[in-house]
Amino acid sequence: MPYPGKLITLEGLDGCGKSTQLELQARRLRSSGLRVTTTREPGGTPVGQQIRDLVLHSTAQLTPEAELALLFAARAQHIEQVLLPALQAGEIVLCDRFTDSSFAYQGYGRGIPLEQIRTLEELFCRGVRPDLTLLLDLDPAAGLGRARSRNRSGQLATSRFEEEELAFFRRVREGYHQIARREPERVQLLDASASIAVVEQCVRQRVDEFLERVRLGPSHGL
Repeated sequence: MPYPGKLITLEGLDGCGKSTQLELQARRLRSSGLRVTTTREPGGTPVGQQIRDLVLHSTAQLTPEAELALLFAARAQHIEQVLLPALQAGEIVLCDRFTDSSFAYQGYGRGIPLEQIRTLEELFCRGVRPDLTLLLDLDPAAGLGRARSRNRSGQLATSRFEEEELAFFRRVREGYHQIARREPERVQLLDASASIAVVEQCVRQRVDEFLERVRLGPSHGL
């Protein structure tokens, strides 16, 4: 990789608890003295946040291709302003979603040819790829139920994706599984149906094992 830092991404369906696990790991790693940047996609920058709002809550219909193009526009901005500076500074970057989500959602879910997504990845990602991806796996019906319950309790607007039929999320989940089967060294599957504490222990173990391998931090005491 062209930078000394490491990019760890969390992927999975809505409702799998990615953001919670990301923050738990960030606090833990920072307490051990490591430099950590947390971010998310789409978003992570002011421009990215505007695109996020459009993609998630547009009242006008977006074609799958338009949706994909917007997400890569946000990603290009994110890479330039957040990811590359942090990685070049030698930091650990914890990111909620990255390019795997485009393959899973827009590729397997929406039916856009995977080769087209790979072309956009080559054009816009500047060689940035996750060093470790933790896929928090959850039954689509359970994930959708959690996401909708979260929205009700927090009085949050339902996103365009949460209005999709269950068959869409099943395709997305299968897409994630396909990615994990193709890249088992990078993409590690974790059961997200357990409690937050149990999932946190699994995430902690995988992160510590990875950091031990790359010698960015000791596994003991993190």
